[in-house]
Amino acid sequence: MRIFGDSISGNCLKVKWTADYLSLPYDWIEVDIRKGGSRTPAFLAMNPAGQVPVVLLDDGRPIAQSNAILLHLARGSQLIPDDPYDQAKMLEWLFWEQYSHEPYIAVARFQVLYLGKPVADLEPRLVERGTAALACLENALGDRRFLVADTLTLADIALIAYTRMAHHGGFDLADYPAVCRWIRQVEQLLRLEPAA
Repeated sequence: MRIFGDSISGNCLKVKWTADYLSLPYDWIEVDIRKGGSRTPAFLAMNPAGQVPVVLLDDGRPIAQSNAILLHLARGSQLIPDDPYDQAKMLEWLFWEQYSHEPYIAVARFQVLYLGKPVADLEPRLVERGTAALACLENALGDRRFLVADTLTLADIALIAYTRMAHHGGFDLADYPAVCRWIRQVEQLLRLEPAA
Protein backbone atom coordinates (compact mmCIF):
# COMPACT_ATOMS: atom_id res chain seq x y z
CA MET A 1 0.00 0.00 0.00
CA ARG A 2 1.17 3.52 -0.78
CA ILE A 3 -0.04 6.63 1.03
CA PHE A 4 0.27 9.85 -0.94
CA GLY A 5 0.19 12.72 1.51
CA ASP A 6 1.60 16.05 2.58
CA SER A 7 3.15 15.98 6.05
CA ILE A 8 1.77 19.44 6.85
CA SER A 9 -1.81 18.17 6.44
CA GLY A 10 -3.74 16.84 9.40
CA ASN A 11 -5.97 14.95 6.97
CA CYS A 12 -2.91 13.09 5.71
CA LEU A 13 -1.38 12.58 9.13
CA LYS A 14 -4.51 10.93 10.53
CA VAL A 15 -4.24 8.32 7.75
CA LYS A 16 -0.57 7.75 8.62
CA TRP A 17 -1.34 7.51 12.35
CA THR A 18 -4.12 4.98 11.76
CA ALA A 19 -1.86 2.81 9.62
CA ASP A 20 0.91 3.07 12.21
CA TYR A 21 -1.42 2.28 15.13
CA LEU A 22 -2.70 -0.81 13.33
CA SER A 23 0.83 -1.82 12.20
CA LEU A 24 -0.21 -1.77 8.54
CA PRO A 25 2.72 -1.77 6.12
CA TYR A 26 2.86 1.15 3.69
CA ASP A 27 5.15 3.41 1.72
CA TRP A 28 4.69 7.12 2.37
CA ILE A 29 4.91 9.23 -0.79
CA GLU A 30 5.34 12.92 0.08
CA VAL A 31 3.21 15.23 -2.07
CA ASP A 32 3.96 18.94 -1.63
CA ILE A 33 0.59 20.59 -2.18
CA ARG A 34 2.12 24.08 -1.98
CA LYS A 35 4.21 23.27 -5.07
CA GLY A 36 1.33 21.73 -7.04
CA GLY A 37 2.17 18.12 -6.23
CA SER A 38 -1.49 17.15 -6.18
CA ARG A 39 -2.12 18.75 -9.58
CA THR A 40 0.16 16.59 -11.72
CA PRO A 41 -1.39 14.32 -14.35
CA ALA A 42 -0.21 11.23 -12.44
CA PHE A 43 -1.80 12.41 -9.21
CA LEU A 44 -5.03 13.53 -10.90
CA ALA A 45 -5.32 10.07 -12.47
CA MET A 46 -5.59 8.69 -8.92
CA ASN A 47 -7.81 11.46 -7.57
CA PRO A 48 -9.38 13.86 -10.09
CA ALA A 49 -10.27 16.20 -7.19
CA GLY A 50 -6.55 16.87 -6.75
CA GLN A 51 -6.64 16.45 -2.98
CA VAL A 52 -4.42 14.58 -0.56
CA PRO A 53 -4.43 12.05 0.95
CA VAL A 54 -4.82 9.21 -1.51
CA VAL A 55 -4.12 5.59 -0.73
CA LEU A 56 -3.13 3.32 -3.57
CA LEU A 57 -3.98 -0.25 -2.60
CA ASP A 58 -1.71 -3.16 -3.46
CA ASP A 59 -3.98 -4.04 -6.38
CA GLY A 60 -3.68 -0.50 -7.79
CA ARG A 61 -7.09 0.82 -6.77
CA PRO A 62 -7.07 4.33 -5.23
CA ILE A 63 -9.10 5.62 -2.27
CA ALA A 64 -9.42 9.34 -1.56
CA GLN A 65 -11.00 11.37 1.27
CA SER A 66 -9.25 10.94 4.59
CA ASN A 67 -12.16 9.59 6.60
CA ALA A 68 -13.11 7.10 3.88
CA ILE A 69 -9.50 5.91 3.97
CA LEU A 70 -9.62 5.60 7.77
CA LEU A 71 -12.73 3.45 7.57
CA HIS A 72 -11.10 1.20 4.98
CA LEU A 73 -7.85 0.81 6.92
CA ALA A 74 -9.57 0.15 10.26
CA ARG A 75 -12.21 -2.34 9.10
CA GLY A 76 -12.36 -5.26 11.53
CA SER A 77 -10.16 -3.47 14.10
CA GLN A 78 -10.87 -2.16 17.58
CA LEU A 79 -10.88 1.39 16.16
CA ILE A 80 -14.42 0.80 14.85
CA PRO A 81 -16.88 -0.14 17.63
CA ASP A 82 -18.82 -3.38 17.29
CA ASP A 83 -21.95 -1.90 18.85
CA PRO A 84 -24.15 -0.42 16.07
CA TYR A 85 -25.05 2.66 18.12
CA ASP A 86 -21.43 3.38 19.05
CA GLN A 87 -20.43 2.85 15.43
CA ALA A 88 -23.05 5.38 14.33
CA LYS A 89 -21.78 7.86 16.96
CA MET A 90 -18.25 7.40 15.63
CA LEU A 91 -19.48 8.12 12.09
CA GLU A 92 -21.35 11.15 13.42
CA TRP A 93 -18.05 12.58 14.69
CA LEU A 94 -16.28 11.78 11.39
CA PHE A 95 -18.93 13.66 9.40
CA TRP A 96 -18.92 16.55 11.89
CA GLU A 97 -15.13 16.77 11.71
CA GLN A 98 -15.14 17.38 7.97
CA TYR A 99 -18.09 19.78 7.98
CA SER A 100 -17.93 21.73 11.25
CA HIS A 101 -14.33 21.45 12.48
CA GLU A 102 -11.70 21.03 9.75
CA PRO A 103 -12.98 23.87 7.52
CA TYR A 104 -12.35 26.35 10.34
CA ILE A 105 -9.52 25.04 12.51
CA ALA A 106 -7.43 23.78 9.59
CA VAL A 107 -8.07 26.80 7.37
CA ALA A 108 -7.14 29.26 10.15
CA ARG A 109 -3.98 27.24 10.81
CA PHE A 110 -3.01 27.22 7.13
CA GLN A 111 -3.60 30.94 6.70
CA VAL A 112 -1.57 31.88 9.79
CA LEU A 113 1.20 29.28 9.66
CA TYR A 114 1.77 28.93 5.92
CA LEU A 115 0.41 32.13 4.38
CA GLY A 116 1.71 34.40 7.15
CA LYS A 117 -1.63 36.05 7.83
CA PRO A 118 -1.88 37.74 11.25
CA VAL A 119 -4.46 36.13 13.53
CA ALA A 120 -6.14 39.52 13.86
CA ASP A 121 -6.76 39.52 10.09
CA LEU A 122 -8.56 36.17 9.98
CA GLU A 123 -12.16 36.33 8.83
CA PRO A 124 -14.29 36.71 12.00
CA ARG A 125 -16.66 33.91 10.93
CA LEU A 126 -13.69 31.53 10.58
CA VAL A 127 -12.62 32.30 14.15
CA GLU A 128 -16.19 32.12 15.44
CA ARG A 129 -16.81 28.72 13.86
CA GLY A 130 -13.43 27.36 14.99
CA THR A 131 -14.14 28.50 18.54
CA ALA A 132 -17.57 26.86 18.39
CA ALA A 133 -15.99 23.59 17.22
CA LEU A 134 -13.52 23.58 20.11
CA ALA A 135 -16.34 24.39 22.55
CA CYS A 136 -18.35 21.47 21.17
CA LEU A 137 -15.41 19.12 21.75
CA GLU A 138 -14.87 20.53 25.25
CA ASN A 139 -18.49 19.88 26.11
CA ALA A 140 -18.40 16.33 24.69
CA LEU A 141 -15.17 15.45 26.50
CA GLY A 142 -16.03 17.05 29.85
CA ASP A 143 -16.66 13.74 31.61
CA ARG A 144 -15.32 11.31 29.00
CA ARG A 145 -11.91 9.93 28.17
CA PHE A 146 -12.73 9.48 24.48
CA LEU A 147 -15.39 10.68 22.09
CA VAL A 148 -17.17 7.32 21.75
CA ALA A 149 -17.63 4.27 23.96
CA ASP A 150 -14.82 5.11 26.39
CA THR A 151 -12.19 3.70 24.04
CA LEU A 152 -9.99 5.02 21.24
CA THR A 153 -11.85 5.05 17.92
CA LEU A 154 -11.45 6.63 14.52
CA ALA A 155 -13.41 9.59 15.88
CA ASP A 156 -10.51 10.46 18.18
CA ILE A 157 -7.87 10.01 15.48
CA ALA A 158 -9.82 12.09 12.96
CA LEU A 159 -10.40 14.92 15.40
CA ILE A 160 -7.03 15.08 17.10
CA ALA A 161 -5.26 15.74 13.80
CA TYR A 162 -6.16 19.43 13.57
CA THR A 163 -7.32 19.99 17.15
CA ARG A 164 -3.81 19.44 18.53
CA MET A 165 -2.53 22.09 16.12
CA ALA A 166 -5.34 24.63 16.64
CA HIS A 167 -2.97 27.03 18.40
CA HIS A 168 -1.22 27.52 15.04
CA GLY A 169 -4.41 29.24 13.89
CA GLY A 170 -4.63 31.48 16.94
CA PHE A 171 -6.96 29.34 19.06
CA ASP A 172 -5.91 29.15 22.72
CA LEU A 173 -6.24 25.51 23.73
CA ALA A 174 -5.72 26.46 27.38
CA ASP A 175 -9.36 27.59 27.28
CA TYR A 176 -10.37 23.95 26.77
CA PRO A 177 -8.96 21.80 29.61
CA ALA A 178 -10.92 18.65 28.73
CA VAL A 179 -9.71 18.92 25.13
CA CYS A 180 -6.12 19.35 26.35
CA ARG A 181 -6.42 16.26 28.57
CA TRP A 182 -7.85 14.27 25.66
CA ILE A 183 -5.10 15.47 23.30
CA ARG A 184 -2.38 14.30 25.71
CA GLN A 185 -4.06 10.93 26.15
CA VAL A 186 -4.57 10.29 22.43
CA GLU A 187 -1.05 11.48 21.60
CA GLN A 188 0.30 8.91 24.08
CA LEU A 189 -1.79 6.09 22.61
CA LEU A 190 -0.71 6.99 19.08
CA ARG A 191 2.89 7.48 20.26
CA LEU A 192 3.01 11.04 18.92
CA GLU A 193 5.32 13.76 20.06
CA PRO A 194 3.30 16.61 21.59
CA ALA A 195 2.35 19.20 18.97
CA ALA A 196 4.79 22.12 18.85
